[in-house]
Amino acid sequence: MATPQIQTVSTGVDKAKLVAAAALVAAALAAFYLLSKQGQLAQWGALLAGLAVAVVVFFTSESGKALYAFGHDAWREVKKVVWPARKEAIQMTAYVFAFVLVMALFLWITDKTLEWLFYDLILGWKK
Repeated sequence: MATPQIQTVSTGVDKAKLVAAAALVAAALAAFYLLSKQGQLAQWGALLAGLAVAVVVFFTSESGKALYAFGHDAWREVKKVVWPARKEAIQMTAYVFAFVLVMALFLWITDKTLEWLFYDLILGWKK
């Protein structure tokens, strides 16, 4: 069952959440570079903590909730896919490789034939 398509109007609070999430990402990146003298543990800790808080703030906004719903629906659709058996997948892969090999050979022969036709026969440029 698909979720109904509801168009929501962004409120000031929702826009503020998106701005706050963007500011938190910028602050996390700034902290990463400003804490270079404190060691890598402090740098990466500040970066990861800032990004984690930014993700949490983003997913509390309407855009984040819509993204989560989209991902949830997409995952539910992926579960419905009937994947081919291993033997069938290997056969189809072999067909693709064989076709690519035949096409490559055909294009090489065509290229060499045209090269011989134009350069050797028509123009007389022997190598």
